[in-house]
Amino acid sequence: MAHDPDGLSEFVSRRKFIATTGATSIAAIAGCSSGSGGSESDGSSGGSADTEAASTETDATAMEGTESTAEGSNSGGSGALESGGSSTVYPIANTAASYWNANRPASDSEYWPHGEYDIDTDQNLADYWAGLYGFEAGGEDGPPFQFTVGLSHSGTGVEKVMNGQNDIGNSSGNVEDELPDRDSYEQFVDHVVGVDGQPLVVSQEIADAGVGQVTGDQLKGLYKGEITNWSELGGPDREIQVLGRVKGSGTRTSFVSNVFGNPEEDTSVANRYGQNQRLAQAIAQADNAISYLALAFIDTDGLAPIALEWEGTTYSYQDDQNGLDSKAYPLSRDLHMYTWEGTSKKEAAVINMILSDFGQDTFVAPNNYFKLGTRRQEEQRAKLPDQV
Repeated sequence: MAHDPDGLSEFVSRRKFIATTGATSIAAIAGCSSGSGGSESDGSSGGSADTEAASTETDATAMEGTESTAEGSNSGGSGALESGGSSTVYPIANTAASYWNANRPASDSEYWPHGEYDIDTDQNLADYWAGLYGFEAGGEDGPPFQFTVGLSHSGTGVEKVMNGQNDIGNSSGNVEDELPDRDSYEQFVDHVVGVDGQPLVVSQEIADAGVGQVTGDQLKGLYKGEITNWSELGGPDREIQVLGRVKGSGTRTSFVSNVFGNPEEDTSVANRYGQNQRLAQAIAQADNAISYLALAFIDTDGLAPIALEWEGTTYSYQDDQNGLDSKAYPLSRDLHMYTWEGTSKKEAAVINMILSDFGQDTFVAPNNYFKLGTRRQEEQRAKLPDQV
């Protein structure tokens, strides 16, 4: 996967144009202290629910090309498709919503390059994908239905889809790890839309001081409070500020599960954050921090990725052989969009668009995630209801 800052900037600019010219409200920003995540007490200091609530405004402004409303707000009689949850999955879902709600015409090949994907149509973008499931075209009046995306974290996402508050629950952790106390998960339908190679990152000052990698045992020691000074890792004589995400966050759940083999393992952190955006900012603003992070936020100024040596193999960012897209990379995880008790045609229309080659190229790859291979695309699309 290519990480091209210039290419990403160009894409973000295009996305902002779409959002401001054709889309209605796309993002719904939730208070991060809601759900199971706000009550984490894993030996950390600071980062209380109040801290998380105060960070919401900053998190909202960090998202490109969106308009903030309240998550889960009802769209009245519009019959909107409502999704919410993971801040890791959010960039994929939000970009898809920008394109869907703009419903650009087939003649606008820059934004709806159907011909490049052997799609022969004269329909607007959303009209085409919704039409595969029998929805009437909206045309100049907008898409057949609106697609809204809320921002919280994975635990909230899977809970809200289970409780009927959202149609789609976005999660960067498996539902079994997010809701470990359930007896059955058969009513959840798991739609994997991309893959995140979760990097380890440090404050730029620490990277500049020569810390370029940690081992798996050192990583465990850091998150158990056993390693507390950078001099123990070949760095400066400076206290280590270990940061992380709140419980209920799929990013944390996946990290803890991958590192310790137990998604409910207690960890010791100096501060915790409800969303990846705030976590990235905190690492960048410090001069002594380390954390795991969703790959989409690795280009944040002021932080630097470091390598992980795990069971004899060293994995590093942009390594062609043992990069973060390697299947063996121990911190990789699938990105999910869960539906409940089957998948409706409305849900299928949007998910099918994201799973298509067009969707993977437009919504997944430009947001710094790894696209699904052909086999996995076919497996995921087989979960969708039949087209008309």
